Amino acid sequence: MLLTIKQLQVKYGNQIALQIDKPLCFEKGERIGVIGSNGAGKTTLVKSILGLTNYEGRIVTQIKPEQMAAHMQTNAYVTTMPVKRIMETILNTKIKENKELQDLITFFEFDQCLSKKYNTLSGGQKQKFTIIMIMMQKAELTFYDEVTSGLDFETRQKLMEKLVEWYRDKDDSLIIVSHYYEELEQLADKILLLDQGKVVAYGKTEELFKAYCGDAIFILENNHTNINLTDGFRTLNSPNHLIALSCRDKEEEKRLMSLLVDNNVNFKRSNSDIEIMSINAREQFYANAKNINSGSQPA
Repeated sequence: MLLTIKQLQVKYGNQIALQIDKPLCFEKGERIGVIGSNGAGKTTLVKSILGLTNYEGRIVTQIKPEQMAAHMQTNAYVTTMPVKRIMETILNTKIKENKELQDLITFFEFDQCLSKKYNTLSGGQKQKFTIIMIMMQKAELTFYDEVTSGLDFETRQKLMEKLVEWYRDKDDSLIIVSHYYEELEQLADKILLLDQGKVVAYGKTEELFKAYCGDAIFILENNHTNINLTDGFRTLNSPNHLIALSCRDKEEEKRLMSLLVDNNVNFKRSNSDIEIMSINAREQFYANAKNINSGSQPA
């Protein structure tokens, strides 16, 4: 076991920022996506594991914080010297003498940036620089906290494609904090959903999807025509502008697909939509909590 969290509580003043009651186990080689709204406790979790904030409880691991690597939301580097000098000084190596570093620079298309000063780099270039520095630590556990935050859509896409490609055939252990669901669909094999400092759901992505959404879902525009057309099919919670319909087996999926195609309805089919899954997990979590508090049986 790479890391186990037991009975963890983090307070800022009198406010509980993070409360983990049941043990959370992270195994070697897993890529865990951490999601939740602002204030859910995502960054607090990362800081707790890294030993950067005080907490009550136990985090059991043989990895020391200095053996972990972390990309945090804010990174500061010297702005008065070329990026190449910063890179070589911090990593204590020469680029021309380090094949692994050369490969990373080439892979992330960073060659043309080496002579620039850090403060002249674009947002995407700064992120690439930090990622290269983190990867060179060759840590047993690496954290990426909102690695594409603040970047435009095209830059985000290109950077995520690079990360996915780099880690595809490797057994690195990753914890990725992101509010971009499509990024986690590409990179994470497990999901930890936090809300208001509590654990809403944790498990393999496909298992959570099946538990909260069914075998597959069909997503279409929310309008009166589509509502009337799909009456009788199970509707999931979803963003207001969408309808999300759940299919529990292949037969139901075939019937729904035929209905939508025959009526010329545009739709998206998914068996991995993390956004819809998280919305429904959250709804069920609070419904169960309400039932428990009122003395009813949980759903």
